[in-house]
Amino acid sequence: MHIDRLDADLIELLTESPMLPVMECARRLGVARGTVTSRLARLHEGGVIKAIVPQVQPAGFDYQLVAFCSVEIIQKFGHEPVATGLADSIPEIVDMYTVTGTSDLQLRVVARNAGDLQAIFDRINLVPGVARTSSSLALREHFQGRTLPLVKAYAKNSPPDEKTIQIDQ
Repeated sequence: MHIDRLDADLIELLTESPMLPVMECARRLGVARGTVTSRLARLHEGGVIKAIVPQVQPAGFDYQLVAFCSVEIIQKFGHEPVATGLADSIPEIVDMYTVTGTSDLQLRVVARNAGDLQAIFDRINLVPGVARTSSSLALREHFQGRTLPLVKAYAKNSPPDEKTIQIDQ
């Protein structure tokens, strides 16, 4: 799907202020309310935007530690049952990916302190199908969920789509 500069500006605006009303988006972008509404619908339908929600920061409610946990699974269980078991039983897992390499799943986990983190790792190891885990502790977050530079670069460098009206700003 083609993204133009107006799409990129709208995505940036709603990333910075997810609760912004459509009318205010239209005012700030200098376009009609219907334009914003149709652009949002197209971005949702095209799979560019999944949702517009507040960004929850676990550190804001005392989950100060971030760790990455590599999980090797018992192959006869398969990825889905293990992933479902982890998601259902460990709320501190905030991201999970099936990966290639020496492990099968990569998790990002949050914890309140070192003791809490150890308890979370112990619970992860109890999930049926988990063979072994290894982990590393994040010392500093430089950024997370960084997509705006990608959206802007795509909008700037991609050729126009016949279905999309280009807006010069």
